[in-house]
Amino acid sequence: MDSLKVLLVLAVTAVTVKVSVQGPAQRRLYKDLMTGYNPLERPVVNDSRSLTVHLGLSLMQIMDVDEKNQVLTTNIWLQLYWDDSYLQWNTSDYTGVTNVRFPDHLIWKPDILLYNSADERFDATFHTNILVNSSGSCSYLPPGIFKSTCYIDVRWFPFDVQKCELKFGSWTYGGWSLDLKMLEADITGYIANGEWDLVEVPGRKNERFYDCCKEPYPDVTFTVVMRRRTLYYGLNLLIPCVLISTLALLVFLLPADSGEKISLGITVLLSLTVFMLLVAEIMPATSDSVPLIAQYFATTMVIVGLSVIATVLVLQYHHHDPDGSKMPKWTRVILLNWCAWFLRMKRPGEDRVRSACHNKAPRNSLTSMDLNASASAPQSTNGNMLCVGLRGLESIHYSTVATSSESGVLCGRLVGRVGEDEILLPAGQGPSAGSLEPEMAKILEEVRYIAKRFRDQDEDVSVCNEWKFAASVIDRLCLMAFSVFTILCTIGILMSAPNFVEAISKDFFT
Repeated sequence: MDSLKVLLVLAVTAVTVKVSVQGPAQRRLYKDLMTGYNPLERPVVNDSRSLTVHLGLSLMQIMDVDEKNQVLTTNIWLQLYWDDSYLQWNTSDYTGVTNVRFPDHLIWKPDILLYNSADERFDATFHTNILVNSSGSCSYLPPGIFKSTCYIDVRWFPFDVQKCELKFGSWTYGGWSLDLKMLEADITGYIANGEWDLVEVPGRKNERFYDCCKEPYPDVTFTVVMRRRTLYYGLNLLIPCVLISTLALLVFLLPADSGEKISLGITVLLSLTVFMLLVAEIMPATSDSVPLIAQYFATTMVIVGLSVIATVLVLQYHHHDPDGSKMPKWTRVILLNWCAWFLRMKRPGEDRVRSACHNKAPRNSLTSMDLNASASAPQSTNGNMLCVGLRGLESIHYSTVATSSESGVLCGRLVGRVGEDEILLPAGQGPSAGSLEPEMAKILEEVRYIAKRFRDQDEDVSVCNEWKFAASVIDRLCLMAFSVFTILCTIGILMSAPNFVEAISKDFFT
């Protein structure tokens, strides 16, 4: 038992001695390294040689893309590696100390900045400690929320792919004093964004010569390539716009007598204007390019505007005054003949009338009855006769009239009244016709007037029907033309985006 206690005491003492040596050794190392060290001095053995700094980054998140102000906000951890010749030590001289950490203001560090920074402080990094190992290798990984200027090309919005550059370089050191080596961007810890898909982050090293100096000034530029996810914009902007443009076609299906054709067209036009304002709010005020969705909205508004103009023409034709000007010949030939034949349209009742009157002589209406009063009829010996044409009235039998076999004219003499009834007597059975001539003339004038009114009404109805049929032809023609034009514009404009198929397949079907 005593021997075991002695061994335990020795073991604890050995462990204690090993741990307690760490503090004085590290304290002594810091004192030795800082003795005579100047953080303003470039840490190279030969001042004629350049110091190589390896530069990379870890992209953690795309936080915001401000199209209005053209600013990209990202969460990035920078990676800076270089060798400091004045921060080297022998690990055997400092037991257990393999690396140390210095605040960034105590030792030399490269003044790497984001050239295209849009932050109000310009340098948005958080100044962390610099890790230094025994060989003099320094590792500096400052995180930061970087706001960088980025040219947002909204030509293919919302099927656009944006490329934003992050340009890093030394602010004061030239290429002969500080050389940059690019490291590949690390995106293993990237957090996905709800609006943008990260495609890639390629990088390249550039050297630029200025007029002031002969030495080059290197920089490392990383390009953040990201694709906009279109599901949100498709559901909230594109699909409503397509539906509204489809409603514009219903203007040509709405009957003209309803009185709502113009109201529907104006309502659709106002709805498109509201959506156009929503798009304009999120787009940058630039004249470099017109967004794809703005082109589509503008084209749809033009289509709806033209549909309103066409609707006004249709209503003018439909409600045309029959007492006004007659339909021009070219209008009748183009609309009532060619267009109607092309659209397979027929006038109302055209088939019924043709089938009912096929191979038959045309019937005469009562309004077209020939009423003639002749003082000297060649078919009668008496000069005072009433002759009424009976074409089309062969089935009516009169027992008190005489019919001429040659002309088909019914002749008789009106002799008087019995109560309220008129009596038509055959020839030679009444008093002299001299007393009846004024009354017969008045009756004939009234009959002619009534017949003329019926003929005028039929002619007015026929003219109105012609104008209404012309309006129907224009409606059908505009419906077909605007439907084809709307479909072609929708497919042609939206599918002109380079990544339209990729966006639809990834955002709507996955």
